[in-house]
Amino acid sequence: MMNNFDEIQKMSKDNMDMAMDSFGTVSKGFQAIAAEMADYQKKSFEEGTAAVEKLVASKSLDKAFEAQADYVKTAYEGFVGEMTKLGEMVTDMSKDVYKPYEGVLGKMAK
Repeated sequence: MMNNFDEIQKMSKDNMDMAMDSFGTVSKGFQAIAAEMADYQKKSFEEGTAAVEKLVASKSLDKAFEAQADYVKTAYEGFVGEMTKLGEMVTDMSKDVYKPYEGVLGKMAK
């Protein structure tokens, strides 16, 4: 009877350790994502400001339209690239969160 209690206690400790590892991974992952978003927002703001300055400095309507088109193209490409990067970060974080459970789930499947 005491042996079963010890096994249950060890299993509970192991499960708690896995949960804490996963929580730590999620916490670090979201911190990295938040830092990446802050960097992107800063860069986006700076590019937007530069585009407005270029637009205001335009001498003709054609140059103004060209400046706006360039900014829209750059902003779109930057956004798509950033969303791709964030998607990869979330995927990597998900894989890292799952790692502690691989062994347990593998044993259960057998």
